Amino acid sequence: MPGFSETEARAFAASFQGFLEWVHSEHLQDRQRNEVVALVQDFLGAQGGAHSVVSRNLAAFEHVNLQTALDAWSHEPGRSVAVHGISIPPHHGTVTLQQLVAGEGVPPLRLSAPPLIDLPNGPGSTLACINLAALLVTDPRGEYVVMVVGPVEHEHGLLVEIAGLPVDAAQAVHAELDALRHRLNVYRGHVLDIGLGPMGNVVLTFAEVPTTEREHVVLPEVVLGRVERHALEVSTHREALMAAGQHLKRGLLLFGPPGTGKTHTTRYLIGRMDGYTRMMLTGRALHVIGATADLARDLQPAVIVLEDVDLVAEDRSHGPGSSPVLFELLDAMDGAAPDADLLFVLTTNRADLLEPALAARPGRVDVAVEIDLPDAEARRRLFALYARDVPTSLSDAELDDVVERTEGVTASFLKELLRRSVLESLVEHTPLETVTAAHVSRALDDLLDSSQQVTRSLLGVGNDPEDLPGGGGAGTLPPGHQGGWYGYGAMRSRSRIYRA
Repeated sequence: MPGFSETEARAFAASFQGFLEWVHSEHLQDRQRNEVVALVQDFLGAQGGAHSVVSRNLAAFEHVNLQTALDAWSHEPGRSVAVHGISIPPHHGTVTLQQLVAGEGVPPLRLSAPPLIDLPNGPGSTLACINLAALLVTDPRGEYVVMVVGPVEHEHGLLVEIAGLPVDAAQAVHAELDALRHRLNVYRGHVLDIGLGPMGNVVLTFAEVPTTEREHVVLPEVVLGRVERHALEVSTHREALMAAGQHLKRGLLLFGPPGTGKTHTTRYLIGRMDGYTRMMLTGRALHVIGATADLARDLQPAVIVLEDVDLVAEDRSHGPGSSPVLFELLDAMDGAAPDADLLFVLTTNRADLLEPALAARPGRVDVAVEIDLPDAEARRRLFALYARDVPTSLSDAELDDVVERTEGVTASFLKELLRRSVLESLVEHTPLETVTAAHVSRALDDLLDSSQQVTRSLLGVGNDPEDLPGGGGAGTLPPGHQGGWYGYGAMRSRSRIYRA
C-alpha cells in the first residue's frame, strides 16, 4: 500500500479481518435477526427445525369456526398458549411458518398485537378472529408453534401451520382442531344464504328464519300435505325408517308456472325445520353446489334449497353440451350416504327442460309436486290473505266477480292486484280509508290492458287471448299476441311424468 510500510499494511489487514469476523459474529446476527424469526426460533430451540412444518388449508368461511375451536382448545387443562401478532409492511406478501423456522425469505416483520377480523358467528353476533399470528404452545406434547394465516387480497384460503412436533403429533393437533371445528360449528342449525365470492369462493351469510304460517300457504290440502310428509315426516320417523332399511336422503321437486308460490312454499318448509341447517342457493350461487353439499353432509341434518334449478340442470339433449354445474349437482345428490338426513329441495319453472337423470331417478328426486295456478277457492283465499292488513269493503257478490275475472292468474298477480287497488284508493283519498270494488275493478282493468303484456308475463300470466282472465272479453289482448310462460299449457301435456 503506497505510503505505508509492510508492517503497517499487515497490521491494517489483521485489524480489518477482525472487523469482518465481528460483523459476522453470532452476537451481531442475533441483534439483526428479524424479531418474529427470533421469537419462533428461540421458542422452538435447537431441535425446532428438525421437524417438518405440517400445514392444512381451510375454506375462508371456516375462519370463524377455527377461532371458536382455538378458543376452546387453548383453555383445555394442561395447555398454555401465548398469542403473538405479526405485522407485515404494506405491499409485502404474506409469510409462512416454514419461512420463520428457516429464517429465510422473510419480509420485514414486526411483533404486534394480534390483528383481528370481526366475523359473524350467528344472526346478530360476531367473533373477533385472529388474522395473522403465531401461537406459542406448551402442553404434554412439548413446545411447538401453531400459526394462523387468514385470507388476504387475491388469496381467499385460510392456512393453519404447526412446527416443532413430529409429523404424527402435528397431525394429531390438526385432528383435534378439526374435531372442535365440527362439534362447535357456528353454522349448524341456522338458515344460511350461500353466495359466490369475487374469486369463486363460497360465502356464507346468516339469514332470518322465515315466519310463513301454514295458513298463509294457499295450496290444495292434498298438495301441501304431500310436501310436508316428504320434507318433514322423514326426520320425525328417522329411527323407524332406518330400522326398516329405508334411506333418509331425499329430493323434492316443486314445479309450475312462475308466481304460483314455489318460493313461498319453500320458505314455509324452511321455517318449520327447526334443528336443520338450511342452505339457500339461487342464481350464481348454484355454481358452488359441490362445496355446499360437502358442508351439508358435515352439518346434517340439513336442507339444501336450489331455486330455478333449470338454469343449470337442463336436459342435455337441448343443447350442444352440458354445464359442469349439472354434474356437480348430480354428484352432490348421489354422494351422500343413504342414512344421511339430507333434503334437497329444487324449484323450477321449466320441468320440461330438466335433466331426466335428475328428475326421474329415485335417490335424486323422489317426489315431484306441481304448484299449479290457483283455482277459484284458492284465489278467494289469496285475495283475503293479501288484504288482511288492508281496509276493504267488498260484498260477497263483488268478491265473487273479482274471483271470476281473475281465473288463470298467479298468486303474484293477485298480490299486485291488491297493491294497485290500494293505490287507486289513495289517489282518491289520503290517508287510506277503504278499498272498494270500484278500486279493485279499475286496478284489474289496468292489469288486463293490452299495454300491460310485459307486466302480466312478469307476474306469470300468459298473454294468449284464450288464456287471459275474461276469456277474450274486455281488457284482453287483441288476436295475434302469443304468450304464456314459455308455453306452459303445452308443456304440461309433456310433463305428466313429473306430476306428484
